[in-house]
Amino acid sequence: SDSYAVSGGLHGVGISVVNALSTRVEVQIKRDGRLWKQDFDMAVPAELVDAGPAEGTGTRVRFWADPTIFESTEYDFDVVARRLQEMAFLNKGLTITLTDRRPRAEKAAELDAIADSEGSGAEAAPGSDEGSDLAHAVDAEQAFAEGAQAADAVEATPVEPVKVRERKRTFHYPDGLKDYVTAINKSKTSIHPTILYFEGKGPGHEVEVAMQWNSGYSESVHTFANTINTHEGGTHEEGFRAALTSLVNKYAREKKLIKEKDPNLTGDDIREGLAAVLSAKISDPQFEGQTKTKLGNTEVKGFVQRQVSEHVGHWFEANPAEAKVIINKAIASSQARVAARKAREMVRRKSATDIGGLPGKLADCRSKDPAKSELYIVEGDSAGGSAKSGRDSMFQAILPLRGKIINVEKSRIDKVLKNAEVQAIITALGTGIHEEFDIDKLRYHKIVL
Repeated sequence: SDSYAVSGGLHGVGISVVNALSTRVEVQIKRDGRLWKQDFDMAVPAELVDAGPAEGTGTRVRFWADPTIFESTEYDFDVVARRLQEMAFLNKGLTITLTDRRPRAEKAAELDAIADSEGSGAEAAPGSDEGSDLAHAVDAEQAFAEGAQAADAVEATPVEPVKVRERKRTFHYPDGLKDYVTAINKSKTSIHPTILYFEGKGPGHEVEVAMQWNSGYSESVHTFANTINTHEGGTHEEGFRAALTSLVNKYAREKKLIKEKDPNLTGDDIREGLAAVLSAKISDPQFEGQTKTKLGNTEVKGFVQRQVSEHVGHWFEANPAEAKVIINKAIASSQARVAARKAREMVRRKSATDIGGLPGKLADCRSKDPAKSELYIVEGDSAGGSAKSGRDSMFQAILPLRGKIINVEKSRIDKVLKNAEVQAIITALGTGIHEEFDIDKLRYHKIVL
């Protein structure tokens, strides 16, 4: 049916594994005006029960992870919240509410005492070490079964109410992926006001993309296939990257933003500062591995590539001023990349093993054993002079720096490596940088700021 045109799960492996790794699983389904129930104890199914008429539709699954298999059966609220927030972003207009009714740790003793003292006819859920959850479980089950007649009601002597601070979060994003990109760029400065958004459809495939560049230096591209987060990318991401690189270079040359003699911009140059979310929906997804973190459908690459080329190309033509800002940022990134390479080569030439290459202001120690050597990095010549006079020159080295050094987090790598103070630190430590970094060449095992 259209409701299940695409799905993240195909063969029921997920629920089968949950059942195998749980002490108990309870399933309730409202469908076609009936309420159906089936329980599983230690993965063994009980009889499927028609619990009577019911209004509405829905599925409810409860499970108790087996504590003999898992080290911990406590669920992290924030981890669950992040995943549900993702789902709300990916399904615009959908409202998801996460409610945590678990008692806090400080209530545990009180709750256990209540559970022990009450002559309840119902038992705590298998695998649960919190008998107080019973009242909430019963309330939730009765709420789900509301409208069902002649259902097997769960009867229990009421448990003494316990005041538990309920934790609740609701996720609702009317603009879906555009809201997702806005959230990614929340603490950043976008370089163009409009979020580039489009949807594309083809036989058995759909793609939805939202993207916006910011003034930062790192890319933040998130890809999904049938709402599954494909952390390792895959063919949909390959198509996106290939199309973007090709399109930007073509547009930049057509508009004379890149000189004929200059090389093409690289994908890294173009994606610098890019916040993007790509959601692909595929009728028959092929994932690489059971973890489903990488999409493998070969035909998806070409489909996504065509959609990105078409829609982003139209957007560039319709928004030339914003397109120019984006391309100028990519050009600046390219220039910085070349400058950074030259700066790295310059730093590499300063071999820390050559005494002539050590910083001039470094007062080195006499010991050649890194495990016994200490490097004190101080601010200014005045502090350096005091430190030198009070040090033990056998194992204590002093490196005075001129004032505060450059903020490396907010600066391009080429500017960082051109900074004299950064160069002094790199040379003094002796490990090298980038591909040549070797921790075994560290000259001091203790560094004091």
